[in-house]
This record gives sequence, C-alpha cells and structure tokens, in this order.
Amino acid sequence: MKIRAATAVAVANCLAAQVVAAGLLDEQIPLSRPGNPKPSDRPNIIFVLTDDQDLHMDSLNYLPKIKERLIDQGTLYKRHYCTTAVCCPSRASIFTGKLAHNTNVTDLNPPYGGFPIFVKNGHNENYLPLWLQDAGYNTFYTGKMFNAHTVWNYDSPHLKGWNGSDFLLDPNTYDYWNATFQRNQNTPINHLGDYSTDVLAEKAYGFLDDAVSAKKPFFLGIAPIAPHSNVNSTVLNPVKGPDDDVPVSDDTFRVSIPRSAKRHEHLFPDAKVPRTDNFNPDVESGADWIRRQPKLTQENVEYNDRHYRGRLQALQSVDELVEGLVERLEQHGILDNTYIFYTTDNGYHIGQHRLPAGKECGYETDINVPLIIRGPGVPKGRISDSVTAHVDLAPTFLSLTGASLRADFDGTPIPLSEKEIELAPSTREHVNVEYWGWAISESNFGFNGGDDKRIYNNTYKALRVIGEDYNLYYSVWCTNEHELYEMNSDPGQLKNLLHKDEAVLAAQTTVLGYPLEKLIPRLDALLLVLKSCKGASCSQPWRSLHPHGNVVTLHDALSPRYDEFYEQQVRVEYSWCDSGYIVPAEGPQFEKDGVVYWEGSNWSDWT
Repeated sequence: MKIRAATAVAVANCLAAQVVAAGLLDEQIPLSRPGNPKPSDRPNIIFVLTDDQDLHMDSLNYLPKIKERLIDQGTLYKRHYCTTAVCCPSRASIFTGKLAHNTNVTDLNPPYGGFPIFVKNGHNENYLPLWLQDAGYNTFYTGKMFNAHTVWNYDSPHLKGWNGSDFLLDPNTYDYWNATFQRNQNTPINHLGDYSTDVLAEKAYGFLDDAVSAKKPFFLGIAPIAPHSNVNSTVLNPVKGPDDDVPVSDDTFRVSIPRSAKRHEHLFPDAKVPRTDNFNPDVESGADWIRRQPKLTQENVEYNDRHYRGRLQALQSVDELVEGLVERLEQHGILDNTYIFYTTDNGYHIGQHRLPAGKECGYETDINVPLIIRGPGVPKGRISDSVTAHVDLAPTFLSLTGASLRADFDGTPIPLSEKEIELAPSTREHVNVEYWGWAISESNFGFNGGDDKRIYNNTYKALRVIGEDYNLYYSVWCTNEHELYEMNSDPGQLKNLLHKDEAVLAAQTTVLGYPLEKLIPRLDALLLVLKSCKGASCSQPWRSLHPHGNVVTLHDALSPRYDEFYEQQVRVEYSWCDSGYIVPAEGPQFEKDGVVYWEGSNWSDWT
C-alpha cells in the first residue's frame, strides 16, 4: 500500500483539547503544584535572565555565590535548551510559551523581529506579565527585555503588564559603562560612568522592597546584560513605531570584549576557553558554511581567550546580585516561599567548530544553556537529566500561581518535585530548534579566515532527542544539507554521520540496535511535525503521528511495524533560503487548519 503524507498533517488545536480533556499530560508528568492556593499561600517568583551565558565553557564554575545560594540549595537542569539561539526570538518564546514559528519573532530587528514586531504581532496584549496579573500577582521587571526596544520607540507603545518596570534601552543596552534605563512611564535616563549590572542590582533590590510592601504574591524579572559582548553605538537616527526599521544591530555598532566592574578586572588572569575536542579542531566539521571555516590562527585563539576572560569577569557582578537577592529575601522572611529561576536567553561559542565568538548555531554550545531552580519542594543539590526548554518556563510560572494553563502553550511545566524529576526522563525526550537569517562574529576576527563579520545563509531546523540509550542531534539546513550526530560517542558534534566523509562510520553506527536508514525517517517525521507544530503537538509530537498513543518515544517509533509508514512520509526540505519565517520557503508543512488526514489511505491502519 503506497502512502503519502500531504503537506499538512497536524492536530494542533483538536489534539490539544483531547490531551487536556483526557488528562494525558498529568498521566505523563504528575504535577505537584499548589492547586488554587489562597493568595497568602502562593509563592513568589524571581526570574534572573542573563545574556549569552554558556554552559559548555564552564561559566557556572566561576560563580561561587550562585553555586552556594542556588545550585547547592536547588536543582541544576543540565539538559535545558533555548529553541532559537539568539536574544530576541528566545526572549519572545520565554514570555509567550511559544516557539518562534508561532510568535513570528525570528530576528533582532524589523522586519522579522525585535520589540516592534513583538508588538505588531499582538504579543503585547497577550503574554506572561498580563497572565500573572490576571492570576493576582504583582509584576516587576528591570534590565534588558527585547532588542530594538529603544530610546525612540519605548512609548509606542509601552510594554504592558508591569506594576513596575525599569528597562534597558537601545542603542546603549550593551554598553556596560553607559547604560540607558527607562522607568515606568518616565523618560529614559542615561547612566554614563556607572556600571550597568550594579545599577541594575539596586533597581532590582528596590523593586523587591516594593513587592514585599504591597503584601501580594509577586513576580520579579531581572535581566543583566552580562556576559554579552560590549557594544558601543553610533546610531543617531531616531525612529519609532512598530512598522519602522530600527537599526540596532548594523555596522554602526562597535562590538568588543565584555567589560567588568573595576573590582573584577584582575580576576582569572590565566583562564582560557576550555580546550575540548571541538575547540579549533584539526578536521573540518558540520555542514554548509560552518564546514568551510579554516583553522583559527594563534592570534585568533589568543583573542578568544581574552574574550572568554572578559565574560567571566563580567559575570561576577551577576554573582553578587544573586547573593544580594537571597540575603534580602532572608531579611524579609520570604525566602522559603520564593522560587528563584536562573537561566540565560541563549548559549555561546568561542572557537568551537573553528567559529569566532558568537551564537546563532544549532550546536550544543549555543542551545544547551544553564537552568537553576530553587524553591519550595525543589530538591537541593540535585542535577536533573530532564529535557526542558525555554517554552516550558511560562507554563511553569503560571502553574506555580495556581492559574490554568493555556491550550496554546507549546511547552509544558518543568518538573520541580523529586517525583516529577524521577519520571521526566521517560516522558520528555525532544527539543525543537529553529533559526532564520544571519550569524555574526562578535570577535575582532571574521568568518572564512577574513574580515567578513556576517554570514547571511544561516537558516535551519534542528532536533535534539535524548533518551536512556540515545542522544541525537538532527538538522536540515535551508540548502537541504543534513546533519546527524550520535552524541553519546561524539559529544563535540564533530562526526556528521550524513556527510560523505563519514560514510564508513555511518555504516557502522546503530541506535537502539537499528541502522541509520531506519532511524532517519523517524527523526525526519518528528522534525516535520515540530517545524510547524502548535500547542500540544509541540510537547507531544509523537501523538500527531500516532494518535492512538501507542508511540510516545523514539524507542517506540523504531518498532519494525512502522517501517513502511515512516519510509513513505514527506521529508523535511526547504523551498529556498530566506531571512525570516516565510511559509512558502519552509517546504512541506505538517499542519493545515487543525485537520489530520493522510492522502490516499486510512492513517489509522498505521497508528
């Protein structure tokens, strides 16, 4: 029987309703949340969001106060992922609980991203702080929110949902010693000569005092720029409005090594980027433009080490900020009823895969990021293998308030209790990763061994799948090149099993006892669902392929009974490369009007 999946085969809205009605999410991960607690019993939530912090270059090992106050007193989630490896799209996903293809905030600036596009796409009327206020919480925020949120457009309109706010604004967001903050409805104030993170800390402590004095449960977001590169702007053109092009990431910006407070400039004089196998490797790796990068020169490597030390030094003020928060929570007597979340918007690479300093890639350095949670019922000193993502944060915050979760969330609450964490590895295995547009060098050195600081062809879809006996990365580039890494044996992602150079190794590789020719169709079908999923189909994609629920993991899907079913599915491919989420460029889609159908056959025969 010949089967072909039509270009649209999803269950987004109807499946979400079925899953919620049937309690399937609760069956998979029992949530020990405070169900409709009294306002006086509801926990407070503090959310610390750094900028570009790495997990794979050991940044957490240089933060002793965070270790003592958060990691030792909470749980470190070592398999937490951002789903788009650049600032603004990642932050939009955090505050909406939706993947970038559903927010359609896919870049730092218009026409595809930034604050104006966040507003234009309706998210200013429908995102986390408004939901928290509806749940009876006071909300406060200080620091960086979005790119292209500027001294010229901050009031057109103001970001909604905050009882108190003090935002960092472009063009000075990343200027460590020349920050511009904008408080509530007031005009922006420049802080030339003051260190940005120290200014931010005092604002955060002030908001904490305000929150406590209001005698209501609260959410406090704190977003320092560290350890982002230092950026000095020469932008002079005042533009405003959701339809205007706000040039906050063009060549009028001068990018340099992150800057620390004066008291930290002497620290870590011998620190170097960890010399892992994928740091400036002797053999090229990856696909598309990454595979064409030449080996870094010694001068480049030495610059990378200086950049690395600047990042570690800049993070020291964040370390002190967190300690100050915990001390003040203790003084107010509310530490035991407060959850503290610590993460970053995206990861970072410096020299891995021969790349200059930057992000925007799908590799583990860029997408696998720190997540630490401390709070009531969270195990102390625990390291969790739970697979979680940024789209899970908003559902987690709402679940802690006792509010109902939204059916259009692409994520689900993060396991917090001991029981949830124990169950999670068998129920959470995948992360969808997506990116559109450019990659940028934040180094003095460019790409391809030259001075070019930008790569414009950096559009891809990727997938991380992690189970008890498998650990995989699969990607499809807009050029329709493919990558596959078996990361238990190749954690540095140096052996692309789908490249001709690795044909011998690929022929010898099996996953769960199956050869790659059986594995690839499963991964591709899963990616086809996730690249256009909505709601429950994002958190439970196997149910879109197998609605009867008899397949919930890759292990289940590899059963030989499904060989023909998967071999005849439409494959992921791009129609062309583009810089934003342009649906005709995206190739086959798995979703159409929320209706499931299989052209030419009865899909139930195969599920």
